[in-house]
Amino acid sequence: MIALGRELAARGHEVRLQTWTRWREHVEREGMRFEPAPEYRVFPTEAHPLKPYQAAVRAAQETMPLVRELAPHAVVADILTTAAALAAEMDGRPWATLVPHVLPQGEPGFPPYSTGARLPRTPLGRALWRALDPIVRRGEIRGREELNEARRRVGLPPLAHVHGGTSRQLALIATFPQLEYPRRRWEPWMRVTGPLMWEQPYGDVETPPGEGPLVLVAPSTSQDPEQRMVRAALEGLAGEPVRVLATTNRREPPEPLPEPANARVVDWLSYARTMPLCDLVICHGGHGTVARALASGVPVLVCPAAGDQAENAARVAWAGVGAALPRRLASPRGVRLAVRRALADPRLRHRARELAAWARSNDAAAAAAAAVEELARARG
Repeated sequence: MIALGRELAARGHEVRLQTWTRWREHVEREGMRFEPAPEYRVFPTEAHPLKPYQAAVRAAQETMPLVRELAPHAVVADILTTAAALAAEMDGRPWATLVPHVLPQGEPGFPPYSTGARLPRTPLGRALWRALDPIVRRGEIRGREELNEARRRVGLPPLAHVHGGTSRQLALIATFPQLEYPRRRWEPWMRVTGPLMWEQPYGDVETPPGEGPLVLVAPSTSQDPEQRMVRAALEGLAGEPVRVLATTNRREPPEPLPEPANARVVDWLSYARTMPLCDLVICHGGHGTVARALASGVPVLVCPAAGDQAENAARVAWAGVGAALPRRLASPRGVRLAVRRALADPRLRHRARELAAWARSNDAAAAAAAAVEELARARG
């Protein structure tokens, strides 16, 4: 979202970015005005039982005064921030959805999103997945009912279609088109822009000495708190003819990590500065990390932990830009064997470089900003 807002601000637009307070410094540095968003727990717990749509109703009502005050020509909401979309619609404002990963909306014959299954290659495989469509459909209908109840509570009419949290005026799908499964039809309001990338500024870090291939271990900032993947990579690649640079992303594990002679462990680093130096990136599979690696021309080894990471792992393997290593196999031996195979396969590097070339010739932020401008003109 910061990448999109930065581009819109550079085009001369007044941009307000409403988000949590910890992002204020970065928002203002990139030329936007910061607006504090209502802060609440994203997922309910026993101690905090607020359900997501209950939180969305409350946050939408708290956001409405800001929308009315600004009277924006367009509102762009993250696919997970239902409140902003509701507030925009309550005030009759054009609104777009930013999908910062592959489109979660499937088609008949697609494997259910986030299961980690790849697109089937045979009619039998497609038939097997289609047999699960009724189950998936029931989940979509339940989601529609919950969203419609939230809409009722804020005075909006119900929706007849599913995936109502995604705007049918404009959906910016901020991923590589090469990671999207072929669809029978792309709706006119769906725009695959390429990944919108931004990161906090940070200087260079020293890489391990030597001439061997450089493997970056880049864990999730929200999953795997014990740093099992990082530990497995450090132990499994010790003694291998590679250099290992691992970051904890400022999440220290319960016990100190090993640091063999061919490795260096840091608490933070710049992906934009470091990934172009690498030969392989090991990660949990968050879309931002995967996209940055591919934009740098580097294949990825994805060890998914939760959320959409399994989906991203499947897309990586399907697109030929890396490999997936299931959580149950993410042991020192499993990582070691997977890294050997990935580094020995020139096709992965070649395909990753093709995506990097695509990213250089297709300005994702410019494409997304132009689409938002078009929406504002058409609806303003």
